[in-house]
Amino acid sequence: MKMQSRILYALTLLMTASFGVMQAQDDNISTEFGIKGGLNMSNLYTDDADDENILYGFNAGLYATLPISDFIAIQPEILFTTKGAELEYNNAFASGSSKFKLNYIEVPLLVRVNITKNFNVHAGGYASYLVSSKLTGEGDFNFEEEIDTDDLNKFDAGIAAGVGVDFNPISIGLRYNYGLTTVGKERTVGGTTFTYPDAKNSNLSLYLAYKLN
Repeated sequence: MKMQSRILYALTLLMTASFGVMQAQDDNISTEFGIKGGLNMSNLYTDDADDENILYGFNAGLYATLPISDFIAIQPEILFTTKGAELEYNNAFASGSSKFKLNYIEVPLLVRVNITKNFNVHAGGYASYLVSSKLTGEGDFNFEEEIDTDDLNKFDAGIAAGVGVDFNPISIGLRYNYGLTTVGKERTVGGTTFTYPDAKNSNLSLYLAYKLN
């Protein structure tokens, strides 16, 4: 999708430029444990998708920062996070919107690099487990339906990259998750194998973290 491509391109440029100006002696990282949470802006993408409707949700959980050098650390997290997509429609027959909501327990594992004492970039991967899903509609058709998670792919995995700014003990950051597995499950009907829905998660999160130690 166009939006995801622009985000990935911007993060890549920022991280590349940041590594070029890194000064290790000024960028000490300490061991941290804390809580975090924030706003999610999610969508589903396919190879030929051009829809940019955003589903708003949230993320919340725990994190740790474990230094391996003066300016590099491993950062594991465990989060409850919402993903999915929203579809708006307006035609001769009906108008309104429908929301496909996916709730995950997510475990990112990131490498964090302090460019300066108060600014960091981080990148790595994540794995998620689907705990619930729902389809809702508003407009000419109002409905709310729980979706059996057995009908979907319960595991999701992908890559993550972002930036953070530290104001001890509070930090703010922006992160983009790019899913590599389909939301739908592969199935065979009448001798034909297909995946439905044949789409992957895409999520931009704005978060606030608070250091507890």
